[in-house]
Amino acid sequence: MVEFETLKSEEIQFGSNNFLEVARKKAISEEGENEFISLARGFYTPDGSKRFKKNFSVPLEKDVADFVAQQVPAMLE
Repeated sequence: MVEFETLKSEEIQFGSNNFLEVARKKAISEEGENEFISLARGFYTPDGSKRFKKNFSVPLEKDVADFVAQQVPAMLE
């Protein structure tokens, strides 16, 4: 069984009920631990709790994170 621990997170709301979360997380299992960056999209339920719809993880490697950080703004052009 794998447990996930959120080490740090930031989110931005968009649209009427949606959010995007960028977080540094740790997966903990009997085999060991693995840290990664999680990009998640979700929405708020009527009671105000968060529901996640889509999730994408990025390895905690500087060259990969730099690539993502450079390419996202380039897609806006």
